[in-house]
Amino acid sequence: MSETALGQAQKTVEAETKRRRTFAIIAHPDAGKTTLTEKLLLYGGAIQLAGAVKARKNRKAATSDWMEMEKEKGISITSAALQFEYKGHVLNLLDTPGHEDFSEDTYRTLIAADTAVMVLDAGKGVEPQTIKLFKVCRDRGIPIVTFVNKMDRPTKTLFSLLDEIENVLGITAIPMVWPIGTGVDFSGVYNRLDKKIYTYDKTPGGSSKSAFQSSGVDDPSLDSMFEDWVLKSFREEIELVEGGIGDFSLEAFLESKITPVFFGSAVNNFGIQLFLDHFLQIAPPPLYFPLDHGGKLDPVRTGFSGFVFKVQANMNKAHRDRIAFLRVCSGKFERGLTVNHGRLGKQVKLSSSFAFFGQDRNTVDEAFPGDIIGLVNPGTFAIGDILSSGKVPDLKPLPVFAPEIFGTLSCTETGSLKSFRKGIEQLAEEGILHLFSSQVIGGGLPVIGAMGQLQFEVFRRRLLDEYGAPTNINILPYQVSCWLPEEDVPKVPTGSNLVQDSLKRSALLFESEWEKGYFQKKNPEIRLLDYPTQEIQSDEIE
Repeated sequence: MSETALGQAQKTVEAETKRRRTFAIIAHPDAGKTTLTEKLLLYGGAIQLAGAVKARKNRKAATSDWMEMEKEKGISITSAALQFEYKGHVLNLLDTPGHEDFSEDTYRTLIAADTAVMVLDAGKGVEPQTIKLFKVCRDRGIPIVTFVNKMDRPTKTLFSLLDEIENVLGITAIPMVWPIGTGVDFSGVYNRLDKKIYTYDKTPGGSSKSAFQSSGVDDPSLDSMFEDWVLKSFREEIELVEGGIGDFSLEAFLESKITPVFFGSAVNNFGIQLFLDHFLQIAPPPLYFPLDHGGKLDPVRTGFSGFVFKVQANMNKAHRDRIAFLRVCSGKFERGLTVNHGRLGKQVKLSSSFAFFGQDRNTVDEAFPGDIIGLVNPGTFAIGDILSSGKVPDLKPLPVFAPEIFGTLSCTETGSLKSFRKGIEQLAEEGILHLFSSQVIGGGLPVIGAMGQLQFEVFRRRLLDEYGAPTNINILPYQVSCWLPEEDVPKVPTGSNLVQDSLKRSALLFESEWEKGYFQKKNPEIRLLDYPTQEIQSDEIE
C-alpha cells in the first residue's frame, strides 16, 4: 500500500473511530436496565416498539433478551451486543446479565466497553450488585454515567442519594439535570447547562412537552406551569445544588473521579433523549485500549486487532452454530481477513462475520475500533483469544473467577448421550459455568462449577431445550476452589480434590475456607491462586 493510500486508510479509521461510543449498562436487578436499553434503541430508530415490563409474567420479551428463560423470568441472563446510529454517531450497546450469578459474564463484557451507564432505582439507591459492578469499572478505568431511574415513584431524598453515591462508591456525583418534584409530583427536569425546562406529562407512554428556554429557576413563567409546593421545593434544592456542588469536568469524568447524574423514568420514556444527547458529548470514543503492562494501544495507527469476550451457542435454532463475539480494538476489520491467533499460534481466516440484533443477524463486511462483531466459531475461538493482522498485542487478560458451588452432571436418557456430550462441551465454551474432569471426585461424571444456583438451572434447561438432553445435577459439598500453577500440580498429595478444566488448568476444591487454610498450612509449597495462570499469547507471530 502506498503512503498516500495508507494515510487515507488511517483517516477513514480515525473518522469512524471518533463516531463510535461503546458502552455497557450496569445495574442491580429490577433497577430498570433492560427498559432503559429498549428506550435508547427506540430513540436510535433500531426498534419501533418496546417490550412492556410492568407485568413481568405477561411482558413482551425485551429485544436483547432472546433466550426462552429470559422471556419467562423477565431477567437478562446473557450479554447482548446491539448496534444503532443516532445523530451521526454509531453506538455499540452491551446489555449485560442482570442476575449476580452471571457476574463473570458481566465482568468480561465490561472489559469490552469504553463507558458504563449505571442505573439506580431512585427509591433504593446503591444496591449490592451495583457496588460489585462499579468496582470492576473503577479497576478497569471506565468512566461511569449515572441514570437515576423510576423518578415517578417514591424516591429517596435526592441529596441523600447523591451522598450515598459518593460515600458508598467513592465517586463524586455531579447532577447534569435536576428533577422538578419526585414520585407523584414528578413534573419535569431542569437542564443545568442550557437552563431549559423539560416538562413531564404523566400519560400513557410518558410523553413530554417540548423543552422551553427559561431565564433560570426564578423565571416567573414557571409559576403558572407547576404546583406551588413543587416549584418552591425545586427552587430551594437547585439553589443548594448550584451553590454547593461543583460543575461538570470532562477531564475528571474521563479519569473516573466524578459521575454525571441524570434523572428520569425509563418505563415512561422521560429524560431518555436528554440523557442520550448529553451522553454523546461526554462519552469517550474508543481512541485507546489499555495494554497489560501499561501503555495503550493506538487504534488508528495499529493494524487490525481484537479480542473475544463472549462465546454463544445456538443463538438461532435455524443456524445451530456457535458465535464468538469480538471487540475490535484497533484498525479496520474486513470480512475475509487472515489474522494471527495468539493462543493457537497460527493464522485463521475470518470469512463469516455478523452483527446481531436479538436473534437477527446481518453480514458485516467491515468494522472499526469499538465495534462488536460475531464470528462463526467451529471450535477455533475461546473467551480471551486475541486476534491480530500483525503482532499480537499484549491486551489485559479477561477475569476468570473461581466457582463457589459444584455438582456432577448426568444424562437421564441413554439415547441422548451424544447430544449431551456435545451440549456440555459447547455450553461450557460460553463461560456461564466451568466444566471440569476429575479422577478423584464425581465417579467419572463431568463436574461443573458455577457462581450461583441459577447458572445450574439455566445449564440444565438449555441442555434440554437446545440439545434434547434431559439431565440431573447432583450438588457436591464443595464451596471453595483455588487455581493451581501448572508446576505445582505434581506436588498435590494423592487423594486431594483435584480437577482440571477444558483448557487443562488445574484447581483444588474445598468444603470450606477452614479446610483450604488447613491444606495451605500443611502444604506451604503449593500456591493457591484466585485466578488461573494466564495463557501466554504468542508474540512470535509477526
